[in-house]
This record gives sequence, structure tokens and C-alpha cells, in this order.
Amino acid sequence: MNKNKVNNQGFTLLEVLLAMAVFAIAGVSLLGAAGNNFTNIGHLETKMLASWVASNQLVTSTIDQTWPPKNNKKGYVEMAGRKWYWQQKTIKTADNDIRAIVMEVRLAEDDKQVLTSLMTYISKVEK
Repeated sequence: MNKNKVNNQGFTLLEVLLAMAVFAIAGVSLLGAAGNNFTNIGHLETKMLASWVASNQLVTSTIDQTWPPKNNKKGYVEMAGRKWYWQQKTIKTADNDIRAIVMEVRLAEDDKQVLTSLMTYISKVEK
């Protein structure tokens, strides 16, 4: 038997540093992806709630019997702990008894950017 033979049972410093670098890079990538997902989820939640507000306001406009519907009617509602500002735009169509209503929703009254916009058509109710 050779007594000079050394029994290596561990990692070298270089191997440990390389493994730590690989795990650090993977960890940073995972944290970046998780942060990006968190941002996207918040944006999707805002868009979904804005769509609900627009849909509710369109239903309210449909129930209102005023003809023709008001143009540039504005207001706000509270939903999910936030104020949502809506604006109703009425558009004439080729048929005088039908109007298109576009409902725009924003987070601030003076925002130029619309979060969501929904449109429906209503017709004049014969009395």
C-alpha cells in the first residue's frame, strides 16, 4: 500500500466560489422574475377593476331613459378602496334612433391616459 496517497474528500475553494456564483446569479434572476410578476399582477388588477367600473356605468346609462343620452357626462365611483373617474361619450350613428356610448375610466380626473374603454349601443325607447 502506498502511504503517500492523499484522500481528497471535499471541495476546493475554486469549486465553492463557482457554485456560490451560480446560485447568486440564479437567485438574482428569480427575484427579478418575481418582481416583474408582482408588477404585472398589480397592473392586471387595476385594469380588471377599471373594466368593472366601466361596465357598471354602461349599465347605468342603459337604464337611464333620457334621450338622447348626455355627452361628456362625468363622475366618479369608489370601488376596492379607490376612486375611479369615468366619462361617458355619446356618438351619433347613421340611425337617429341609435347612439353609441363609450365609457372611459381613469384613476385621476385629469389623466390623459385611459385605463379602459368600453362601448355599447342603445336605442330610443318608444313611449
